Amino acid sequence: MAYVFPPAAQVCVPVAGSDALFPVRRVYCVGQNYAAHAAEMGADGRQPPFFFSKPADALVPGGGDVHYPPGTSDLQHEVELVVALSAGGAAVSPAKALDWVYGYAVGLDLTRRDLQRAAKEKGQPWDMAKGFDQSAPIGAIQPRARIGHPEHGAISLKVNGQLRQNGDLDQMSWKVAEVIANLSTYVELAPGDLIFTGTPAGVSKVQRGDVLEASVAGIGELAVKLV
Repeated sequence: MAYVFPPAAQVCVPVAGSDALFPVRRVYCVGQNYAAHAAEMGADGRQPPFFFSKPADALVPGGGDVHYPPGTSDLQHEVELVVALSAGGAAVSPAKALDWVYGYAVGLDLTRRDLQRAAKEKGQPWDMAKGFDQSAPIGAIQPRARIGHPEHGAISLKVNGQLRQNGDLDQMSWKVAEVIANLSTYVELAPGDLIFTGTPAGVSKVQRGDVLEASVAGIGELAVKLV
């Protein structure tokens, strides 16, 4: 069998402390999973989890230079804990969900907020607000065999050295096991899937030349420069 053109390369994320690579299948994201962030986005109380996706090739493993995207004047940052799966299935229980986890990483969900806002007002999909090129920088994956399952710890982001987001993993409305279980009722999850688990309050506008420094305690750090 011959391809019409060469297939795209497999997207992979480095595994911390080794030469291994984590091959990525799909990238899922949880919306408004921290109450304070949900409030700043106009929601009230603990909302049922909802999900959206980014293409795998939107990932920027290791961070570094990231191009400011076209079509927006309001690009915003969202620091997130990312879950990497090495097993999967459908309709898993929260009690079993963590067995599917390979490890964790720090990630950034970059968002064209003006496009998202306009799409919401019109009742339209907001894929182009979230799934654009280089919209998902991600750090190296820390295997759970080494760090366990983080349930609390600081999650923060600085812009040009100034603290913009500062929360704790224990502020997640839906914990990792609950997120995996809920998502698995909509789609069959599989090895190679990544789940961005939401962001704390403090999202704000960034521009070309800004340096973003994301951190999750016990997981790692990730630096990005918008060019």
